[in-house]
Amino acid sequence: MSHKPYPLQKPFFTPGVYVMLVFMVTGGVFVLARFIAGIGYVSNLTHLYPWGLWIGIDVASGVALAAGGFTTAALAHILGRHHYEPVVRPALLTAALGYTFVVLGLLVDIGRSWAIWKPMLYWNPNSVLFEVAMCVMIYLNVLYIEFIPIVTEQFKNKFNILGVLEKNLDNVMWVFVIAGVVLSCMHQSSLGSLMLIAPTKVHPLWYTPILPLLFLLSAISVGYPMVIFETTVITTSMKLDSEMDCLSPLSKISIYLLGLYMILKIGDLIVRGAYVYLLDFNAQSNAFLCEILLGVIIPWMMLCFEKVRQSRKALFFASCLIIFGVLLNRINVFIVGFKPHYSTTPYFPSIGEILVTCGLIATLMFIYRLVVTWLPVLSAKEIEGGA
Repeated sequence: MSHKPYPLQKPFFTPGVYVMLVFMVTGGVFVLARFIAGIGYVSNLTHLYPWGLWIGIDVASGVALAAGGFTTAALAHILGRHHYEPVVRPALLTAALGYTFVVLGLLVDIGRSWAIWKPMLYWNPNSVLFEVAMCVMIYLNVLYIEFIPIVTEQFKNKFNILGVLEKNLDNVMWVFVIAGVVLSCMHQSSLGSLMLIAPTKVHPLWYTPILPLLFLLSAISVGYPMVIFETTVITTSMKLDSEMDCLSPLSKISIYLLGLYMILKIGDLIVRGAYVYLLDFNAQSNAFLCEILLGVIIPWMMLCFEKVRQSRKALFFASCLIIFGVLLNRINVFIVGFKPHYSTTPYFPSIGEILVTCGLIATLMFIYRLVVTWLPVLSAKEIEGGA
C-alpha cells in the first residue's frame, strides 16, 4: 500500500548513475561541437531534411511520452479519483523533465538558437508551429508551478515564506491543473497539424486529415502506460513496493483509450484506401506494420486479460510495447514516412545526433534520480530487508 511521499533515502552514486554520467559527458561534447562548428558538423541534417532524430525523438516523442503528467492530473484532481494520487507526483516530475528537455533539444536543433525567444514577441497566429511553441512554453511553466508544493513541503519548516506560498497555491492550484490539461491537448494535437501542410511529402500510410486527432489520442493512450513503465522501473531499481494497487486499475483504463485509438487508426486506413500500400513491402509498409501490430494491437489484446493486468512483469511488457508504438509512430511520421522532393539519398542520423539524444535522455534520468532522492516524490514503501 502507498503512504505519504518521502525523499528516497538511498545511496545516490550507483553503477547506473556512473553510466548516465558517461553518456551526459559524451553528449555534452557533441553539443559543444554543434555550437562551435555548426549544426552540419555533428548532424546529417540538410535543406531537404531540416529535421531528423532530434525532432522525431527529442521533441515529438518527448512531448508524447510526457503525457502521463496531464492524464494522471486529470484523473486524480479533476475527476476526483484520489486513489491514484501516489503516481501523480512521479508522473508530474517526468512531464516537467520531459518538457524541459524538449526545449533543450530544440535549442540544439534549430539553426538560430539565440532567436528562440522571438515567438513571444513576434506573433504569427496563422502558424501551427507558433501555437505549439506558445502552448509548450506556457505548459512548461504550469508544470513548474504544479511542482512547487513538492518543494515547499520539504523546506517550509526552514523557510517560513515557503509555507505562505504553499497555502496560497493550494487555493488556486485547480486553475493550473485545468490549464495544464487544456494546454496539453492543444499542442499534442498541433504536433500532428504540422504535417498537414506536407501532403506530398508524407507517405499515405500516415498522412490523413485526422492526423491531429490521432496524435492527441496516441498521447492520451500512452499516458498511463508511461506511468506504469516509470513506476515499475523506479520501484524495481530502488527495491520499493510495486504499487500494483494503482497500476492495475490504470491499465484497465488504457484498454478503452488504446482501443479507441486503434479503431480510429485502422478505420482511417480503410476509409482512405491507404491499406493498399501495406502490400508494397518496403521500409514504410514494414515500419507501419511494426507500429500497428507491436505497438497497438498486441498490447491491447494483452491488456484485455486480467491475468496480464495483475502481473507486474506482463503489465510492464505490455506498457513497453505501447510506448514503443507511440515512439515508432512519431519516428515514422517525421522521419520514415517523410520524403522531400528531389531527394536522392535517404536521411539517417549521424553518430553525433545519436549521442546528443542519448546524452539528453541520460541527463533527464540523472535529474530524476536526484530529485526523488532529495524531495518527497515517491510514495511506495521500501521492501522489508531490501528483498
